[in-house]
Amino acid sequence: MSFSEKQKQIFQFPYSGKPALICDGAVRSGKTSIMSLSFILWAMGNFSGQNFGICGKTVISAERNVVKPLMGIKYLREQFSMRFANHILTVTRGKKTNTFYIFGGKDEASYMLIQGITLAGVLLDEVALMPESFVNQALARCSVEGSKYWFNCNPEGPQHWFYQEWILDPKKNHDALHLHFLLDDNPSLSEEKKREYYNAYTGVFYDRYILGLWVVAEGRVYPMFTDNPDRFILHGTTAGMDGQFFVSCDYGTVNPYSLGLWCVRGKEAIRINEYYFDSRKEGHQKTDEEYYSDLEELTRGYYIRKVIVDPSAASFIECIRRHGKFQVWAAENEVLKGIRTVATMLNAGMIKIHESCKDAIREFGLYRWDEKKNEDAVLKENDHSMDEIRYFCATILAREFRWAEWR
Repeated sequence: MSFSEKQKQIFQFPYSGKPALICDGAVRSGKTSIMSLSFILWAMGNFSGQNFGICGKTVISAERNVVKPLMGIKYLREQFSMRFANHILTVTRGKKTNTFYIFGGKDEASYMLIQGITLAGVLLDEVALMPESFVNQALARCSVEGSKYWFNCNPEGPQHWFYQEWILDPKKNHDALHLHFLLDDNPSLSEEKKREYYNAYTGVFYDRYILGLWVVAEGRVYPMFTDNPDRFILHGTTAGMDGQFFVSCDYGTVNPYSLGLWCVRGKEAIRINEYYFDSRKEGHQKTDEEYYSDLEELTRGYYIRKVIVDPSAASFIECIRRHGKFQVWAAENEVLKGIRTVATMLNAGMIKIHESCKDAIREFGLYRWDEKKNEDAVLKENDHSMDEIRYFCATILAREFRWAEWR
C-alpha cells in the first residue's frame, strides 16, 4: 500500500513533539483512514493498560467511519488481537493490551457521557460536527503523561468554533500540527473517481468538500437548479410511468402544507405531481382529515409504498395511521445533512422535477441561506416544498435505497 506525502506526515506526527494533530480538507482525501491506523499504532507502541477515546458525532458514525475500517486492515489483524463488543475495542499484542472506548458527541449534553474516564489519547472524527463542550471534556480526560489529541473534519463555516479556536489562533491550538488535505492527497483514488467527486458538489459544498475551504454559506441553496433548469425539469406526460411510488409531506396549518408524489425507477427519482396549500393565501385553515383527503386525491390510482412526513406533525401522522391505508414514516430531519444530500443527488442527475410541480420549482429559485447567521442556516421562507423534498431524499433515497453510499 502506497501513501502520499501528506499521509506520511500523519504517521510522523507522534514523533514531532507536538501534542495535537489536525487534519481537515476535502472529502475522501484519505485523512480519516490513515489517522485511525496511525492512532492505533501509536497507542500500542507507547502504552499498555490504558484507555483511549474514539469519538464521532454519534457512536454509530464512529464505529462506521473508524472502527469498522480498522477491523478490516489485514496488517492490524495479523499483528494484533482485536475484539470489539458493546462499543469497546480491545487491542492486544503480546503482553500489551489497551482499551478504546467509543463515544458520540452529537449535542451539548454529550459531554456527560465522557466524564470520569481517564484517557491516554483521543481521536475525534468529524470534530466540526461536535459541540465545543463535548470536545473540551474529551480533551480534559487526557491526563496520562504523553497523551495526544487527534482531530479530523471536513470544513464548515469560518465562524465555527473549531476553526476559530484551533486553526486560526496559534496561541490556543497548543502548537498543533495542521495538515490540509485535498483529493490528490489520496493515492487510492483514480482520476475517474476524483472526477466523480468534483462533479458531485457545487456552490458552498464544492468549496468545502472539494477545495477544503472554511467558507460562508451564502446565496441560493441549490444554485445548480436555477442555473440550468432544463437539466432538472421534466416535460411531457407522466401517465403510465412505471416505478415505486412515494409521497413526501411538509405539514402546516398556518404555514403552507406541501405534498410531493414521487416515482423511483432505476437510479432516478421523479417528482411527478404535487399538492400545495397556503392557508394565508386561501384565507382559511384545514383540519388533519381535510389534509388526509388531499393526500388520497393526489395518490389516486397509485400504489404508495410509504408516506414520509415531517416528524413534528404527530397528529397528522396519527391521522394517516388511523385510516390504515398508507404506511407512514417520520422523516429524517437533520437539515444541513439533508441539504447536502439533495444537492449531491441533484448534481448526480438522480432527481427530476416534473413541470407540473410549479410550487417546488418556484421555491428552488427562492430558497436561500441566511447570511445574517454566524452558523449555517437557511431562511425560514419559501421552504415547504424544499423541506419535503429533503425529507424524501434523506429518508427514502439515502436510507432505504442507499443511494448515498457511492459517495
